[in-house]
Amino acid sequence: MLLTFFWIFGVIAMGSALLCITRKNPIACALWLVVTLFALAALFVLLDAQFIAVLQVLVYAGAIMVLFLFVIMLLNLGRPGPTDIKGPVGVLAAVVLAGALLLQLRVLSAAQLPSSIQLPAGTVAALQQQQGMVAAVANPLFNAYLVPFEIASVLLLAAIVGAVVLAKRKL
Repeated sequence: MLLTFFWIFGVIAMGSALLCITRKNPIACALWLVVTLFALAALFVLLDAQFIAVLQVLVYAGAIMVLFLFVIMLLNLGRPGPTDIKGPVGVLAAVVLAGALLLQLRVLSAAQLPSSIQLPAGTVAALQQQQGMVAAVANPLFNAYLVPFEIASVLLLAAIVGAVVLAKRKL
């Protein structure tokens, strides 16, 4: 039963992600991204990571998507311009790249992953019993991964400043 839900939410996530990148309207693209983020949150719940699922919904589907929509509205995007794919050469390049990606995914799914990547059974449950779920996520985030976390926050700040500079009207 769990595997069935995993495949259902996986297909929803992949389908909505595909619709997100193929839409020309930026609002429709952002809304399909919200569907993708909710499907990923459902996958986190199925993987027994409820705290990360809640963070996914609150931070990404909530705050970041509101920021994206605000920037889209601030930029006042008019009619969409011509597409970036130029003629049959662009379509051929897209098909070749998509085929290469599918081939890589096929090879990775067939490969036997070493057992050192997988956590032993009950590890997450044991950490949750010892520290609680928030501490189990927060300790590695603010100890081992503090620098990448701060780099991501600086990149988000730079993106916000860049969006405001781009949207600033000339007087």
